[in-house]
Amino acid sequence: MKKIFFFTILLLICYELYSVLIKTTHFEGEKASIEYHQQGLDALADSLVAKKIILDKPSFLVLAKLFQVEEKVKPGKFLIKKKTSLLNIIRMLRNNQQATVKFILNRVRTRAELAKLVSSTFSMDSLECITYFNSNDSLASWDTDTTQLLTLFIPNTYEMYWSTPLPKILKKMKEEQKRFWSLNDRLLKAQQKGLTTNEVYTLASIVDEETNYDSDKLLIASVYQNRLHKKMPLQACPTIKYAMQDFTLTRIYEKYLINPSPYNTYKHVGLPPGPIGTPSPKTIDIVLNAPTTNYIYFVAKADFSGYHHFSSTFEEHNKFAKEYQHQLDEYQKNKENK
Repeated sequence: MKKIFFFTILLLICYELYSVLIKTTHFEGEKASIEYHQQGLDALADSLVAKKIILDKPSFLVLAKLFQVEEKVKPGKFLIKKKTSLLNIIRMLRNNQQATVKFILNRVRTRAELAKLVSSTFSMDSLECITYFNSNDSLASWDTDTTQLLTLFIPNTYEMYWSTPLPKILKKMKEEQKRFWSLNDRLLKAQQKGLTTNEVYTLASIVDEETNYDSDKLLIASVYQNRLHKKMPLQACPTIKYAMQDFTLTRIYEKYLINPSPYNTYKHVGLPPGPIGTPSPKTIDIVLNAPTTNYIYFVAKADFSGYHHFSSTFEEHNKFAKEYQHQLDEYQKNKENK
């Protein structure tokens, strides 16, 4: 009987060692994630079982208490690879080896869009985000305000912890902003053009909306800089879309040009109060490296290629503008008749 008893105990010990040291996860796929919000070990164990990350809840709880997981683990997201043992899962939690997420920033046009992107990437809700982004008191810590907030965000892919709080995200963005402007003589080039970095960013946000062609962006940037120097209205159609908060507009009618918004560059001389989106780093450099020209006007080519005609006189510009307008009217007429 004693032999049977000891053999049974030995089998149990072997099974526990197997469960802890050798037996691995059994979920489908290569990775699984778990979120911890200080809900307690029991609830955490239930989540791990539900996601098929562990099979044996009692073993997890015993080991978690032995390794003081509850005292050490912090709220966050943990990424668990396939075939990870229970012991390694315990170590991951105890050592707070949290998962990082990629904050992929391309073009966003408004604070609301930015809040949605941030909240969908990190562990926070969009209301918390938009409240923070709409508060000049909150943004003062980062030397910005609601109109200039987007200038902190240089489009790129950033890797941070999923649980990173909003102030730390903005701290990271501020550091990246400073690093960006310190490279490639960008500060010097902005100074030579008589523009601040925020003004360059704002101008680039307009140029970025005008065309996808870099060769045209260079000349469009030159046109707008010439207009700024001559204290002429920029008359940039993308700013009307921003003023109307309607980015689906494909044609700017006269009735839109009376909008009183300070972002209406047909009505107000100079740059708008802040950027109308997050321009690509490439477009920022295009603005900084725009050539010196005599161009004051530009209009899309009548072949709808996406390229533009550039002119230094209104007479020449008016000729190209009438050609484009005629072709656009014809296109609209044909579209309506189909």
